[in-house]
Amino acid sequence: MPTYSFRKLHLTTRRDVLAEFGTAIPALPENLISSLQNHSYLFKVLARSDEFPAELGVELKQLGARFRPVTSSTGYLFADIETLQELAQAPQLNSPAAKVFAGELGRFLQRQRHDAYVLATKPQPLQIGGRALIMGVLNCTPDSFYDGGRYFSPEAAIAHGQRLADAGADMIDIGGESTRPKGVYGGGAEPVSAEEEKRRVIPVIEALSKSVNIPLSIDTYKAEVAAAAVQAGASLVNDISGFQFDPQMPATVAQLGVPVVIMHTKGSPADMQSNPAYENLLDELYLYFEEQIELARATGIAEDRLIIDPGLGFGKRVQDNYEILRRLPEFRGLGCPILLGPSRKSFVGKALNLPPKQRLEGTAAAVAVAVMNGAHIIRVHDVMEMRRVAIIAELIAGRMELQ
Repeated sequence: MPTYSFRKLHLTTRRDVLAEFGTAIPALPENLISSLQNHSYLFKVLARSDEFPAELGVELKQLGARFRPVTSSTGYLFADIETLQELAQAPQLNSPAAKVFAGELGRFLQRQRHDAYVLATKPQPLQIGGRALIMGVLNCTPDSFYDGGRYFSPEAAIAHGQRLADAGADMIDIGGESTRPKGVYGGGAEPVSAEEEKRRVIPVIEALSKSVNIPLSIDTYKAEVAAAAVQAGASLVNDISGFQFDPQMPATVAQLGVPVVIMHTKGSPADMQSNPAYENLLDELYLYFEEQIELARATGIAEDRLIIDPGLGFGKRVQDNYEILRRLPEFRGLGCPILLGPSRKSFVGKALNLPPKQRLEGTAAAVAVAVMNGAHIIRVHDVMEMRRVAIIAELIAGRMELQ
């Protein structure tokens, strides 16, 4: 396990500065808030298993980097990119602790720069790092929060899957169990057995794998369902639990040799929205992903098969979802493609006081910001509309050229 966790902070609003520094520096003067908000080279460092060595700050300062510990295991590093690169090479560092710090900083900087990926999916690999890819949602369920029941029969699901492909989906995510939380628009979804889940999705996957020329994903947290789905023609696993609900999932994914989405959720679908709370939202999510990525690697899942999803709406307060969208660039330091699923979720509905069927425009705004802030894959119900939104957002961000 690495000794330190590094994260490049992305603080664009006064609210985010206060969320990050409010407990570390209780009396924040206005000029300091403004300075922190606009600081381009501000990094957070967490000592994962022990305290910061006393000599670390002295050696970093000698190289021109300002390191400010605020607790025995939390600190902030202020340095421009040239200083960081020099520090990562560590030619002048003397203490073993500083050399460890420098080596792990160097690996973080490499991950931070990584923004082009190839996912080994079928019928063709997915190229990630150009325009954001659109993942179409196909719920083969009677009780999903937005389209539950419409595509419950295999015939209806297969027909809708073809429509998603025709609308421009880059991949289709097929699920047979709703994870709808309890909320103002209904109670929580009931879990189903692996056998029932397979009964719902396998015929759909088998049919669509023959009729559409894009990768299929299985949306499940059960290893047994994932294995059957990949055998039927899926080539990506989307685990909403990030390996938390089924301990067999990491080994199964490793054996299947397919990419996997590791999502963050807090609690189970039955209780995740009851009273979620975070001392520091981004710290908790980032450390969670580091731990699950380490678990995946230790189990034999190749690094180039990992995708992360911060889990909008899964164990999040309404304001947490907006903070994740604003601070999405901070997840780049994990070195994995980023997937985001804002489609018609309750954080949109609660802000606008609208039910799921009337959340298209709110979803579009969230998709635009997600793409602008570096999301690689967007999971949505409305493929054609959100593909158009994503293209305009990419043009504004300067990552696409007009054809």
